[in-house]
Amino acid sequence: MSTTPEPKLDDNDKAILRALKELGQPSGCGDVAKKANLKTQQVTAKVRKLKTLGLIESPQSGKYVITAKGEEAIKQ
Repeated sequence: MSTTPEPKLDDNDKAILRALKELGQPSGCGDVAKKANLKTQQVTAKVRKLKTLGLIESPQSGKYVITAKGEEAIKQ
């Protein structure tokens, strides 16, 4: 049993993770926003949190992909 609490994700966090999974390639905030039906500013504001939690990573500047940990987070 893990002693680390699961990160608290809101609906926008989950929408961003689902969008990245569906896009299936490194994507910028604008593309993620369109796929998630959010504003680009909403995605940009969440990226740092999701990256810090290890749920997304940035293989190249300004592009993001979901991690295995991120995929697990949206299964719950």
